[in-house]
Order: sequence, then C-alpha cells, then structure tokens
Amino acid sequence: MAIAAAAVVVPLGLLFFISGLVVNLIQAVCFVTIKPLSKSLYRRINKEVAELLWLELIWLFDWWAGIKVKLYTDRETLKIMGKEHALVISNHKSDIDWLVGWVLAQRSGCLGSALAVMKKSSKFLPVIGWSMWFSEYLFLERSWAKDEGTIKSGLQRLKDFPRPFWLALFVEGTRFTQAKLLAAQEYAASNGLPIPRNVLIPRTKGFVAAVSHMRSFVPAIYDVTVAIPRSSPAPTMLRMFKGQPSVVHVHLKRHAMKELPDSDDAVAQWCKDVFVAKDALLDKHNAEDTFSDQELQEIPRPVKPLLVVISWVCLVIFGALKFLQWSSLLSSWKGIAVSGFCLAIVTVLMHILILFSQSERSTPAKVAPAKPKKISEPGETRQNKQQ
Repeated sequence: MAIAAAAVVVPLGLLFFISGLVVNLIQAVCFVTIKPLSKSLYRRINKEVAELLWLELIWLFDWWAGIKVKLYTDRETLKIMGKEHALVISNHKSDIDWLVGWVLAQRSGCLGSALAVMKKSSKFLPVIGWSMWFSEYLFLERSWAKDEGTIKSGLQRLKDFPRPFWLALFVEGTRFTQAKLLAAQEYAASNGLPIPRNVLIPRTKGFVAAVSHMRSFVPAIYDVTVAIPRSSPAPTMLRMFKGQPSVVHVHLKRHAMKELPDSDDAVAQWCKDVFVAKDALLDKHNAEDTFSDQELQEIPRPVKPLLVVISWVCLVIFGALKFLQWSSLLSSWKGIAVSGFCLAIVTVLMHILILFSQSERSTPAKVAPAKPKKISEPGETRQNKQQ
C-alpha cells in the first residue's frame, strides 16, 4: 500500500474498525442474551445494529468516492423492491459487486436484511466478516458434499425471517477475469455449449438447491446484470478508499418464482439460459454503452449514511480523547510505541481487506475435462467443489 494511499486508508480504517468492534460487541451481546429467547426480536435488532456498520461502507461508496449506480429496471419492479423476499443472482463483474448490491438494498430499505452466500473464509475477516456471521450469511467450503447440508439448513432458517430479505448468490462461483473467461470458453467449446464472451458458465447446484428450498416462501428472483461503461474505470476497494469515482450500470429483471420449472434439471437449464441471455445483454451494452431495453430509474444518494458516519466520527473522537486523557498513553515512549503498533495492525488489516476483494486473488476456476454424453459443472475441482 503506497504512503499516499495509506494516509487516507488508515484514518478511515481506524474509524471502521473501532466502530465495527462496537457493533460486533452489541451483536454478540444480543446473540447471547436475546436470540435464545426470541429469534425474531434478535433479527429485528440485529438489522438496525448491522446497518450502523454497513452504512459506513455505503458512505464510502456514495459520498467519499462518489461512485454512481445507474439502475435500469421497470417501474413496477422498482416499487416492489425491498417489500418482498428475493433470491438475487448476478454476474460477478467487479471487485465490489457485493457492495453495489448493498447500495441497492439500502435504497430499497432492506440493507440490514441483505444476505449472501459466501466462501467460508469470509467470516473470519475482522469486523465485517464477524458482522455477516451474526447476520446469518451462508458460508460455504466449495465442496458440495459439505455444502449441501449447510445450504439446506441455512435456507430453512430463513422461512420465518421477520423482514423482507435479499439473498445474493453469485452462481458463476468466482469473480470474472480474462483468464477465467478463457477457461470457461475452452470448457464450453469442448462440451458443445454456447461460448460465453462476457460471463462465466454458471455452477447450478447451489442455485437449484436454493430454488428447491425457497419456492414456498420467496416470491421472486432478481436477475441482476452489472456492467461498467467504457468511460469509467472499474471500481475497486482501493479506488473507493482513495475517493476515486466510477460509474456502474445495473440491469435488474424480476422473475416470479412460480414461473420456474418444477424439475431440478429444468431449473438448472433455466439458470444456464439466463446467463446466455445475460451474455447477449452485455454484448448489447458493450455496443451501446447503456441498457436500452429498460428505463433508467432515479435512485438518489441518501443522507442517512452521511449522518451515521458523522455520528461515529464524533463518538470515536470523543471516546479517544477521554481514553488518552485517562491513560496518558502518549506521555511516554512505551505508550507511543503501543499506539504505533495499533496503527500498524489497522494498516495490515485494511491491506488484507483490499487484497481479499481483488478479482485476481479470488479462487481460480478450474475446468473439468470433457466427458462423452455427460456435462459436468464448469469450475469443479477433484473434490467436486461448488459455491
């Protein structure tokens, strides 16, 4: 991390980690004391508490970096967003697609009940990973033998969720890169499948399981397509912390869950067909630099994240001054050394968070060898890994 970048990232990191630890502590106390008595009450409280942390990232996105999200969807879908349970499937185009989803969820009023299926290592990320664990995110090991039961039990727990939730599932199983696209194209060519140009071939086991277990209580699937216009650099976590703007185009199409076919094989094929259509949609976007088939909807930047961050800044500064006054930490070389060590820890943690979000460091997609008369899932490893 460059010195100039660190001068920006470290103060923001201090604010994020200090406030995040406070949020984690509140979540832990509620988890131990309230959840055993009332799971519904715990979820309602946790929704509000989690937002106190996640709105800081929304502020970074909206106010600090000034990243613009342009949403293309129909007015009927816009009106119902945030008022119903939904399974969200999306291509994995940028390093912060998950944060784009949070922005849309915040605009729709369901940020605190936005969930996702993520790799298991995510829950060990300090502050943000812990907050996701308390918020009932689903963490998978990318081994179907282990993950099948986790998905089933996790989805069953959502049946009595007291607020409208979104569950995000990146069915490509990994972030998009040119190397992974070449692997997907090679796999498609060897198996007689449509050759993708802008997306990876979806891994459908997790999607089929999600549809199977959620049909009865989730009315809709939100088919999301993320694209970056030619005039904008791709947003990354580091660019966002440095306050560098970007533009993201989001195309959202609602599918009624009841319209999906009944059999697992047909549901898997439906998912593959959606991604073939998504690939064509991205071809059109690449040519026109817009999603011309849907109306551009106004989703203005909210003030709430700004107010939350201002409140956290005041609380953290006040608490820090009181602590320094009480401890006289900076009055000795030992105290200064301890303070410097803490700053170094924050710097390392922020560096880890930034690296964790980068596409090039995500798990590479390994292509299964072609087998006659049988189409296996792309990206599976010898252990039949599946997100």
